[in-house]
Formats: sequence, structure tokens, C-alpha cells
Amino acid sequence: MIKVLRTIFFNNFPIYLTDDLKYKSETNFYNIEEADLLTLIHDLELGLLEKVYLYDVNFDNLWEHFSSQFKIVKAAGGKVYNLNNEILFIYRNDKWDLPKGKIEKNETPEQAAIREVEEETGVKGLKIVKPLETTFHIYKFKQKQILKISYWYKMETSFKGILNPQQEEGISKVEWLSQQEIKKVIKNTYANIKLLMAN
Repeated sequence: MIKVLRTIFFNNFPIYLTDDLKYKSETNFYNIEEADLLTLIHDLELGLLEKVYLYDVNFDNLWEHFSSQFKIVKAAGGKVYNLNNEILFIYRNDKWDLPKGKIEKNETPEQAAIREVEEETGVKGLKIVKPLETTFHIYKFKQKQILKISYWYKMETSFKGILNPQQEEGISKVEWLSQQEIKKVIKNTYANIKLLMAN
């Protein structure tokens, strides 16, 4: 049976969920039944821990136990390529990011991804090529711990029009970046985005 290692980021620190005992020798390895999740997250927030491994022999049980501790928010977005093989980036909250947003009721992740890219950047004519890795991160909002699940898609477009940052969403810039430019901005982005750029 294929073993699973799922990465959830909190402030760019990884929490690894796994059903593989080969990680038992790692520092901060806990059986999910014995772990105090909120304390571990608090320690990550304070910088007392750099990473955490959470284990259960059954990955489905592990995920259910872990995710039940949070409010779940689902989002979708795109890694969009133009005809010059440049990738579409947005600049928000002093970080480079890929366009994405919350999935609305009665909307598929694919529909949400295209809508959000269009709304946040002004880019039209988007075509989904394939799904990419789903990413996970935790953040605090109004004293609640949120687990955001983001579905990502590789997209292509021949759009050559004006880029239009959605300022009401806090986006100050939208730019097509070459592979060389991405190497420079990748230092100022999120761990999940680095993960997507590596694939």
C-alpha cells in the first residue's frame, strides 16, 4: 500500500501528516491520538518548533482527526502560463502570490479557479490544462484556527490585454514573470507557492 505524507503549512512551518513509521526517528514525531494539536500549533507560532510529524496507521483517520480541529475553507486558483511561457503572479500583502480565492456555493473547484483568476487579474481566455498539487495551510482569523484547502490548476491563455489588479482584494500588482524573474521573487512568497513552482 502506498504511504502518504501530506504537508500543511503554518507560518511557513510544515506539519507533516503520515501513515509511514519511517519518520518515527524524526524530531517532534507524535501519534495523533496523543498529540495536543493546539499546543503544537502555538509552539510553531512562537518559533519553538520548526516542524511537526503527526502519525496514525490509518491516514483517513489521521486526516479526519486533524481536520476536525479547524474550520475548513476551500479555495481554488491557477498557475497560468501565457504564450511566452511566463507565469501570472499577483502582489498582495507585501508578498508575491498566485491568483486564487474561495469556492462559492454550487461552484466546482475548476469553475472557481477560472473565475478567481479572471477577477483578480483581468486575464481572459483561460483554459485548464491539468490539476496541480492541492495545498494546505493554517491561519488564525478572528481567534479561530482556519484550515485552508487550495485546489490548483495549470492554465494556459493567449491573452495579451491589460492586466487589472483587483484592488478591493488588496492586490496592488499583477505581472507576467519569466522563469528568471520568478527565481528572484520566489524568496518573497509563501511555502505553498514554492511547492507549486517546484513542480
